[in-house]
Amino acid sequence: MNRRRRAAAAVAVMVLALAGCGPPEPTSPTKETRRLEVVSWWTSGSEAAALNVLFSAMHQTNPNVDVVNAAVPGGAGSQAVVALAKRLQNGNPPDVWQTFAGKSVQGYADRGVIRDVAPVFAEEDLRATMQPTILRSLMHGGKPYGVPTGAHRSNVLWFNTELVSRAGVTPPSGTYALAAFLDDLRKVKASGATPLCLGGKDPFTTVELFENVLLSTIGVQGWQDMAGDRLNWRGAQVRAALRTFGDILAYADPGAGTLTWDAATKKLAAGGCAFESVNDSAYGELVTSGARQGRDFAAVAFPGTGESFLAVVDVFVAATGAENARNALAFLGDISKPETQIPFSKAKGSVPVLRNVDISSLSVYQRDASRSLWGSSVLLSVAHGEAMSPAFQEGFYGAVSTYVRTRDPDTFARDLENAVTRDKIPPR
Repeated sequence: MNRRRRAAAAVAVMVLALAGCGPPEPTSPTKETRRLEVVSWWTSGSEAAALNVLFSAMHQTNPNVDVVNAAVPGGAGSQAVVALAKRLQNGNPPDVWQTFAGKSVQGYADRGVIRDVAPVFAEEDLRATMQPTILRSLMHGGKPYGVPTGAHRSNVLWFNTELVSRAGVTPPSGTYALAAFLDDLRKVKASGATPLCLGGKDPFTTVELFENVLLSTIGVQGWQDMAGDRLNWRGAQVRAALRTFGDILAYADPGAGTLTWDAATKKLAAGGCAFESVNDSAYGELVTSGARQGRDFAAVAFPGTGESFLAVVDVFVAATGAENARNALAFLGDISKPETQIPFSKAKGSVPVLRNVDISSLSVYQRDASRSLWGSSVLLSVAHGEAMSPAFQEGFYGAVSTYVRTRDPDTFARDLENAVTRDKIPPR
């Protein structure tokens, strides 16, 4: 497992446990201040543009507030989580920070370090308009604890149309299967091109790839079994997923270890590789790099997962002890407004999770993704700490990393079984 990612996960687990010893007293959301500090990990081209949309919305509604952008670089928050954990330990939280839906936000809520945002939900009627699975993922004790910016679909396969055509590969369609994908990777390699882009410098990309293969193999019911701790990590399905995962990795870019996720995506846009499996944050980066859907790139649901939407939901939360609590709630309230959602989605590549947002001006890809969000099974990601606890997430990263190094399914299973055991130990 990448040391930075292990450190981030381990520190997060430790801080959440320590926070349970005594949550801070809530600060008053009526106190007038002129400052707001926001911690995120959005620093790539498309991410920074999307974050600026949120800041602009805040400036319009609260022009006298100075918004401090305290973004920490690192894909999927690998470094931001470490920095945030240290600040929480020291009792110096930012006013607002970025996290993920599901177990991530619920873990913060359980330890009392974030405040409920029921007033924001009531003002914007979010309970009535939000996608139900995502709404449930924000709830703790009957109250919501974060505001989502939108949903990314993680089970997406991107491809460079020119390289695929040059290799004699039929453009993938909705019925694409893992066996066909492997065959197409072989064809691309035979054509002399690099078959698979991978931003291996950001460990979440390799874990996302495995997640997609696992989902393709075990299906929606298997995914739900996993989330409910009923999946047999030594069973035939998991072993089949691991074998396929290893076969796919054999076609990965030899330089993957030097590339971040956004650099790998730019390489796909430039014709440096044919395929890439990564969540649709990639869409924003592709567009930012000047690539055009249909001409330069296209996308399809990852083979065998077309009936599901594996969601990566970025959420902003407000600290219980925020110095600028009123501004924090104002910032969160602006996120869900339609006039914020559309420009944000255009920059980020995500789709709104609210029914009352008109998506007709979004791209063809995003309109298709939105139909999937509302019309298929919505599942939460393990790679991004949504479906399982931070302790299990840490074990998941470690197990995938071990398998990449050893190709040993038994060691993989043992790592996950140990993670399940750790997950059941209550924090002291």
